[in-house]
Amino acid sequence: MARKNHTLSDESHTTVARRSSLLARLPSSIGRFWNALVYSSTYLALIAMAEVVIVSVLLSLSLTPAVIVVGLVVFAVYTNDRLADVDTDAVSNPGQAGFVRRYRDALYVLASIAYGLAVALSVLGGPVALAITLLPGVFWVCYATDWIPDSGMRVRRLKDVFLVNTIVVALAWAVTLTFLPLAFADGAVTMSALFVFAYFFLRVFTNTEIPNVRDVEGDRAIGVLTIPVVFGVDRTRRILAGIDCCTAGLVAFAVYAGYIPSVLAVPLLAGIAYSLGITSLVGRYENERLLAKAAECEYLVVFVVLAFVVLLI
Repeated sequence: MARKNHTLSDESHTTVARRSSLLARLPSSIGRFWNALVYSSTYLALIAMAEVVIVSVLLSLSLTPAVIVVGLVVFAVYTNDRLADVDTDAVSNPGQAGFVRRYRDALYVLASIAYGLAVALSVLGGPVALAITLLPGVFWVCYATDWIPDSGMRVRRLKDVFLVNTIVVALAWAVTLTFLPLAFADGAVTMSALFVFAYFFLRVFTNTEIPNVRDVEGDRAIGVLTIPVVFGVDRTRRILAGIDCCTAGLVAFAVYAGYIPSVLAVPLLAGIAYSLGITSLVGRYENERLLAKAAECEYLVVFVVLAFVVLLI
């Protein structure tokens, strides 16, 4: 009997040791998962899927494969962008650059598969859906490839041209987020749809420039002209706050004109209020990388508030 108890005691100690070892590995496992989620742009794909749901609710559309298509396209485009900029990102974002270098081959394959699946699924929505799905990829090639001659007869990228760089990004995603769900649902382009397009254009514009504050030194070193590089951080903060206020005015006008129900303006305004809070910290908060990630989560705020609103009505 004593021998049996001794055996059980040994087994108990072994179990405790295994659990302790598992718990010790847990923080590093969470860290690796977080890095994969953020550095691979997977989290951006999830946010984009939430945005398509927001668009569908605002335009009274049923949920379609557009949700998945947009997620796949965002993952593919931003992963390829990080692969293309891995050398320049080593200055402004060494953690991301290190991750991309380490998993370069796997990321190339995953991005290619993602875009291929997106294109295949878009066929279900017809030729317009297919064209819209291809649009972000075409824009990205124009955005990231050297092809524009400047006054010095050098060939430059759209990404390096002041304002054009941000406008291209905002236009590509505003078109995709607004009109792909419409194409899948065979919906008409109404004034409500144009309002949603304008709303997302302004939101993406703002959320594109906030990370540029973090990258200002690296962008200046390689000749990329962004609003923070040209106007400085303090003026950028005021410019972005102005865009937030203009977006709030646009939402108010859309409610007044009957383009969206007043109850659905609540989550949009909640997102803008959140954005104003983030914008006010531009240039004032040390962890600029975290601030940029927080800005991208604006749509999650809108999504959560929208979910509560829909449940209440």
